[in-house]
Amino acid sequence: MTETPPTSHQLRERIAQLEAENRTLRERSVPTPESLAPSAPPVLSRRGRGWAVLSLCLIIVGCVLAPLSVVTVWARATLVDTDRFVATYAPLANSLVVQDYVIDQSVTVIDQKVDIDLLTANLIDGIKDLGTGPRANAALDALQGPAASGLKNLIRSGVTEFVRSDAFAQTWQQALRISHTQLMATVRDDPQAILKAQQDGTIGIQLGPIIDRVKRSLIDRGITVASRIPSVNKTIPIAQADQIGTVQAGYRVVIALGAWLPWVCLLFLVAGVVVARRRTRALVGTGVGFALAMLVLLLGFFVGRTVVAASLPPSLAPGNVTDLLYTTATHAMRDTAIAGLVLGIAVALVGWFGGPFTSSQRIRGGYLSGVDHLRRRVEDRGVSTGKVGEWIYAQRLLIRIVIAVVVAAIILLNRPLAVSTIVATGLIAIGVLIILSLVERPPRPDPTPESATGNGSAAVASSDV
Repeated sequence: MTETPPTSHQLRERIAQLEAENRTLRERSVPTPESLAPSAPPVLSRRGRGWAVLSLCLIIVGCVLAPLSVVTVWARATLVDTDRFVATYAPLANSLVVQDYVIDQSVTVIDQKVDIDLLTANLIDGIKDLGTGPRANAALDALQGPAASGLKNLIRSGVTEFVRSDAFAQTWQQALRISHTQLMATVRDDPQAILKAQQDGTIGIQLGPIIDRVKRSLIDRGITVASRIPSVNKTIPIAQADQIGTVQAGYRVVIALGAWLPWVCLLFLVAGVVVARRRTRALVGTGVGFALAMLVLLLGFFVGRTVVAASLPPSLAPGNVTDLLYTTATHAMRDTAIAGLVLGIAVALVGWFGGPFTSSQRIRGGYLSGVDHLRRRVEDRGVSTGKVGEWIYAQRLLIRIVIAVVVAAIILLNRPLAVSTIVATGLIAIGVLIILSLVERPPRPDPTPESATGNGSAAVASSDV
């Protein structure tokens, strides 16, 4: 049974129907003006400008408190802890500047307490009383000056030998402990301690125990005249007696603020980032502000050196000794400020790299494209992380948060804070993030049906011809 061929009317209806379907398909594929319009950017925050002002104020307060936190933490540790005080100043025993100063001060004290010239004169007079003749008396008189000078040189030689020996370091530590105990009694408003400090005129490292050891060392060497050296109360000055009120007030402030001020500073900085309208920009600003605060602190230490040198006259301590004491006292604080400067720069760089900045987006895009290309090439060779990579990709935000918390904990809990710690921790964290980006396995996009639709239209067109 043969089919009846379609009439011309039926063919025209079929062609009209196909043209209508093709027109409908073309209308669906042509973008509308609404689809061509740029999409509105996502709303990052509904907060108004008041939150931005609040964020700025919190960050500024935190940055202002940062230098004060560094100073109070280290001042509190040095003032309260005797062992830390001794550990801070004990290495000075190996400094030639300190050793020379101790030798000069010890010899000066011995000269003040023991009249060598008078002792030598009495010795010569005793010999004369034994009945020497005129020529012998003249010879003894001529020997009186050289004998006194020789005895002084012998005493200085004995003092120098002791101070250059290892025994001096132990004596120096003993003097530090006595000095710290006296200093604590003074700043804690102990009346007896204040009277002792006022009698000497200064608060500092006491030389009394050192002079006593020098005395025993000279006697052991046969210089019996050293037995006449009395106990002395001489100090290497740290503060003058007229500064006691200021020292006491500063001590109370340090004790009150040193324990919790760093955490208050951290709270202000974190809160400033959290309440910000654009948190990545706030994070960059926080890092830059913190770095500038540490830079100001370092400049303050430089200026403080000049102020301290001017406040202590050379009659109390030579300039090189004062400078060495100041450098030793501020060494840990300067190291912490340098580490804080590096930390602030690192935080600013992290915020910039993860922020919505054009340059950082280009860098991130290039890196992610390279990682994706490398991952696809490896998978094409049959190597894939499978379900583990898919899980890591799904939990990537949580994993990054955990890494950030661990890095923050290491930096905050590590004391003293060092540049090497910050750099090593940062490099390890970056390495872990790079490895995770290579291991994670994002889902592959499904093929779009556009090609199939195009092929179907072509087939229809060919059948229509």
